[in-house]
Amino acid sequence: MRYDLVVIGSGPAGQKGAISAAKLKKRVAIVERRPRSVGGVCLHTGTIPSKTMREAILHLSGFRHRDVYGERYRDKRRFTMQDLKRQIAQVVENEMDVIGDQLDRNGIDLYCGDARFAGPHEVVVEQPDGNVHLAGDKFLIACGTRPARPANIPFDGRRVFDSDEILEIESIPRSMVVVGGGVIGIEYAIMFAALGVRVTIVDGRDRLLEFCDREIVDALLYHCRSLGMMFRLGEDVIGIDALREGRVAIQLESGKRLISESVLFAVGRTGDTEGLNLPAAGLQPDERGRLWCDENQRTWAPHIYGVGDVVGFPALASVSMEQGRRAVCHAFDQPFHKFQHLPYGLYTIPEISMVGQSEEQLTKSRVPYEVGVARFREIARGQILGDQQGLLKLLFHRTTRKLLGVHCIGETATEIIQIGQSVMAFDGTIDYFRDTVFNYPTMAECYKVAAFDGLNRLLLDQPGDAPVEFSERHDAAAPRTVDGPMLESLIV
Repeated sequence: MRYDLVVIGSGPAGQKGAISAAKLKKRVAIVERRPRSVGGVCLHTGTIPSKTMREAILHLSGFRHRDVYGERYRDKRRFTMQDLKRQIAQVVENEMDVIGDQLDRNGIDLYCGDARFAGPHEVVVEQPDGNVHLAGDKFLIACGTRPARPANIPFDGRRVFDSDEILEIESIPRSMVVVGGGVIGIEYAIMFAALGVRVTIVDGRDRLLEFCDREIVDALLYHCRSLGMMFRLGEDVIGIDALREGRVAIQLESGKRLISESVLFAVGRTGDTEGLNLPAAGLQPDERGRLWCDENQRTWAPHIYGVGDVVGFPALASVSMEQGRRAVCHAFDQPFHKFQHLPYGLYTIPEISMVGQSEEQLTKSRVPYEVGVARFREIARGQILGDQQGLLKLLFHRTTRKLLGVHCIGETATEIIQIGQSVMAFDGTIDYFRDTVFNYPTMAECYKVAAFDGLNRLLLDQPGDAPVEFSERHDAAAPRTVDGPMLESLIV
């Protein structure tokens, strides 16, 4: 069979790439490893199951409303891993139906089996009833990643498991050591800590989530510690041993020894390219199984494109979708507008989201910026939701007032960040939030409060400020004289 485009992998990147090509009237095939795996890692072991588990935990435990309705809502009822799995299965099943329907409606052929290159323009799909040979003018490799599993870690799927296997554990443990404080590790760590599990995070770095704003991370870690979580940073794990009574011992390089009922090993992921026989297509993955590609997602082989987690950072489902579309547009000579401001979302408890530059980046680049902050406890909607810790931070240029970055932690952070992203896309200024009317009460109102906070800071540093000489007849707390608009008119 010959196709204009052969896609390997049906995750977000592969789906959107295939559908984009089909819309261009191209003949498209998708190869997925197993019949019930349409949707890839994102749908079956990654994004969708983990976020579904998070929402189920928040709902079933009453954790989200504990500050609003009191401790009696802390534990609504006893529930088990089976309850969580049941909810995950329902969501995954529905999403599979949606994806399958999309592929059918766009006339995309689906082949189930292991794919491997037999040449630059040929892929063999190994199936139980015989192999199928697919020829393609263009190829899109969207095979995703799998958890890293070092040989010295005794994985058994029950006491020591990776981020895929955690969804299959039989019961909620009383204690857990999470090896790896990256996005996946810390998301799962906080989920189980919210259930009352004693969680310890071990990571070789001295600082977690280095790509996030430092103040936001500090707020998250403060919340983690309030849940009883422990952190062992700057520590490396050199061995894990099984003990009696279903416990395990984690040996650290420093000589420390941690005892726990379970261990989640979440130190990195590797590209799932081992069985693709990439040398036959003229490609060679790096030591972590990832593919190099240029800004148009094209690999060293001009007719082969790499998209999604297999090409490395940022490894976000949202970005992967755009990579799939970009690759197809480039492959078939279609225009594509490259979006500059990509949002990041971490589904920790509470959520973290960001778009644009951080304070550290702006400082390093010597950009004169100012900060406006709104705390959720100051917002009526924040009080209604019971979010006392959340905050929204706006970074903007002191002279042009152009919005440079938005950072948020708290309830609905991944939702309200899109407002800042839209303003940044049109090179908007912080004045937009000052002059816009937001629904009340909503979390979006944070933008107006943060904008006023930032503008107040600018007024306090106007060069025309008249100095005030304090004496016995001057109140040291009195406001300084300000040229132009009165300071009080901007205070919320």
